[in-house]
Amino acid sequence: MEGCLFTQRHKFFRLYSQVVDVENGVLKRVVITGGKGGLGRAIGNEFSLAGWDVRALGRDNLDVCDEVAVRDYFSEVGCDLLVCCAGLVRDEVLFRMDGASWDEVFRVNFQGARWCAEAAIEGMAARGSGHVVFMSSYAGLHPAVGQVAYGTAKGALMGLTRDLAGKYGNRGVRVNAVLPGFLVTGMTAGISEQRRDEVRGMHVLGEFNRVGRVAKFVRFLEEEMLFTSGQVFSLDSRPGEIIS
Repeated sequence: MEGCLFTQRHKFFRLYSQVVDVENGVLKRVVITGGKGGLGRAIGNEFSLAGWDVRALGRDNLDVCDEVAVRDYFSEVGCDLLVCCAGLVRDEVLFRMDGASWDEVFRVNFQGARWCAEAAIEGMAARGSGHVVFMSSYAGLHPAVGQVAYGTAKGALMGLTRDLAGKYGNRGVRVNAVLPGFLVTGMTAGISEQRRDEVRGMHVLGEFNRVGRVAKFVRFLEEEMLFTSGQVFSLDSRPGEIIS
């Protein structure tokens, strides 16, 4: 009986510590950039149901392209987990893409994520714990025709993941990247049915991933994979090189 009570107390404390900062007695907080999009909303809902304090930010809440605004925000709002979902697609073959469009795509998909991560990590490192998850893309490894800007930015996020993980691991901060796969969201709404069928045909399981499943993976990565950092996880079924 005593052993059973110990096990129950252990399980309760484990669940409690997943959503509460035990030292300070406050709910753990997740900040999600791009939090108004389909994937961002799904991640926010997943953590909200788990009892977290969720800050799902749209551009009206925080413009990730404004470095000063980013630093000001994170100087006032600390977080235990940062999920960088803000993204922008401007598909065009390189010789037709003007410099302004290239800069915009790179600024939103890479530079904004970098600024948010660096600003949030300051508080995490000071506390000795925290986690940053970047939403990268399969296009960062295998960009389709017309996705050179987007693919370049998302590929750079994988390099940033390993760089920050190496730099801040000894201060208790984890950094990982997720390639969620092709998702049916507002970002992909303009893709023709023909192209969707082509992309679906590249998946050995013949199906796209779901935003809800990606959200559950992010929560699992945060709450269960506590000794994992500097990794890139591909969540769909398109064959490709091994990522670790």
